[in-house]
Amino acid sequence: MLNQHHINKVYLALGPTDLRKSINGLSLIVQESFKLNPFSHDLFVFCNRKQDKLKILEWDNDGFWLHYKRLEKSRFRWPDGTTGSTVMIDERQFRWLLDGLSIHQKGAHSAVKERIII
Repeated sequence: MLNQHHINKVYLALGPTDLRKSINGLSLIVQESFKLNPFSHDLFVFCNRKQDKLKILEWDNDGFWLHYKRLEKSRFRWPDGTTGSTVMIDERQFRWLLDGLSIHQKGAHSAVKERIII
C-alpha cells in the first residue's frame, strides 16, 4: 500500500482519463498507450476531466491495488500535457499533488542527497 514502502517512480497520465475503468482497463492503458510495465513497482496515476478524482494503480507482488481519491471542495493541480502521454515525478512531488499542491514548488527546500555520519 502507499504508505508501507518507498515509492520508486510515479507516472501521471496526462489529460483526462475515464475513471469508470478499473484495474484491467487502466493496466491496459499503461501497457499499450504508455509502453510501460503495469507489473513494475511504480505507481500509475490517472485523473478525471474535472480534476476532482484520481485513481492510482499499484502492483503488489501478487495482485493490484487500486487507490481512489475524491476531493469534495477543491481540485488537484494536475499538470497540463497531451492526452496519452505521461510525466514522471518523484515521491515528494506525488505527496504535494495528493495534498492539493502543484508538483512544482518554488519555495520548497532542496532534497538532501548526502548525509553526514558521525
